[in-house]
Amino acid sequence: MNLRRLILPALLIFSLQANASDIVVSAAASLTNVFGTVAKAYESKHPGTHVVLNFAASDVLMQQIANGAPADVFASADETAMDKAEKQGVVQKGTRRDFAANELVLIVPAAGKFTPASLNDLTSKDVGKVAVADPASVPAGRYTKSALEAARLWEPVSAKAVLAQNVRQALDYVARDEVDAGFVFATDATIAAGKVRVAMRVPTPTPITYPLAVVAHSKQPAEAKAFTDFVLSPEGQGLLAKAGFHHP
Repeated sequence: MNLRRLILPALLIFSLQANASDIVVSAAASLTNVFGTVAKAYESKHPGTHVVLNFAASDVLMQQIANGAPADVFASADETAMDKAEKQGVVQKGTRRDFAANELVLIVPAAGKFTPASLNDLTSKDVGKVAVADPASVPAGRYTKSALEAARLWEPVSAKAVLAQNVRQALDYVARDEVDAGFVFATDATIAAGKVRVAMRVPTPTPITYPLAVVAHSKQPAEAKAFTDFVLSPEGQGLLAKAGFHHP
């Protein structure tokens, strides 16, 4: 089985038996594309080292690791998931660092006629379904909820919400024209250019930042730290910027 830059479904990570030279990186779903690029660049500088990538909602990943799933690096899409990881002793103390920032956007199907001018337009009777990542376990959902609460619109919009297991699923709902609108990160919208349109950028009460840290039960903490250092290096930051992420 070739583990090189393998992207693993969330439920399969528990059965993963990584090789000794593999670095297992559990990362937020919104990092899927860019971390594939980062992993390839890292491997080119570390011959013989393979990066195994596992993507899912940040809270799901944190629980996987807490339950013993193999992992060396945890990268979250918000500080809340990493706070939980630190509280439960999932990551090594002193290794947490912010490495990227993002923005929340409201998107609509590219071929649709609905073009909201404000968040209030989501309360219109003509809007039936809105894709929202589940706030209970997904950072994008938490950011969405806080933004709508600040606008006093959470209750009417959540009544129309189609909850997604992660931000990429919310993106897919909109891209497939299964909902009238949806909330995702700006970098996600870029991935589906041509299938979705960005209607507006949505201010969030809390800045959208991404932290990463070395996992407490990592079998190769030195290699894990080397990977985190690469993500924070000028080259790693350049790859993130090219994908639309901002400096934290």
